[in-house]
Amino acid sequence: MGNYQQLAEVHDDYGVIRVVQSGDYRFLEFGDEVEQSCSYVPDPAWLEYDYTRAMLLGALLPERAERLLFLGLGGGNLTMACLRHLPVAAVDAVELRPAVPRLAREFMGLGEDPRLSIRIGDARALLSDCAPADVIFLDLYTDAGPASAHIAWGFLEACRARLRPGGWLVINQWTASDGKPLGAALLRGVFRHCYWECPVPEGNVILYVPADPEQTLDPARLGARAGELAGRVGYGFDAYLQVLRPAS
Repeated sequence: MGNYQQLAEVHDDYGVIRVVQSGDYRFLEFGDEVEQSCSYVPDPAWLEYDYTRAMLLGALLPERAERLLFLGLGGGNLTMACLRHLPVAAVDAVELRPAVPRLAREFMGLGEDPRLSIRIGDARALLSDCAPADVIFLDLYTDAGPASAHIAWGFLEACRARLRPGGWLVINQWTASDGKPLGAALLRGVFRHCYWECPVPEGNVILYVPADPEQTLDPARLGARAGELAGRVGYGFDAYLQVLRPAS
């Protein structure tokens, strides 16, 4: 593991969770050194990974992102970024493994916030108990890759149905060997080709799915909002806007 220092290790019904540190960075890992989250210790709300920055970009699609729902919490860095930089009134998060939010609070910088509520359990079972949201972030991963929910027709439909009017579903999807999102044919079917894709350097592709097929993604408007956000967060979004494409 090189210069990495292990800070914590937890064994649960799903395997091993570790927290390791290298310099100013801490990593939440599942299984055999599979990174799930990265936290910059001096500023835990800083987003280091491209895929998390591209997911944050999706939070600018609704007219106003007041209520957010995270299906999969991980280290909580994207959650922290949204709480700090967006006009958020309430955030729900669903996390399968009880140790994950505990480790996120103890080691990854996830602080207490009266706007944040965390539920423990399977997102597929708890989704109907969550309040409708302006943005739903779907990011359910294990040490072997995305959970089956990422390509489960009924669950994806249920996620879209849980959006408020004008809302958006933001999915962190694996990229298949042909460069298309994992389950591309299913995604095109369930969402009727009405979504947008943003491939990122880590090999994932972020999907932006509107609550209503009549909603459109206006690149100029999104770019203007992203430019304003860039001034607050300290990094830009142009690289993601340049590769943004309609589902094909």
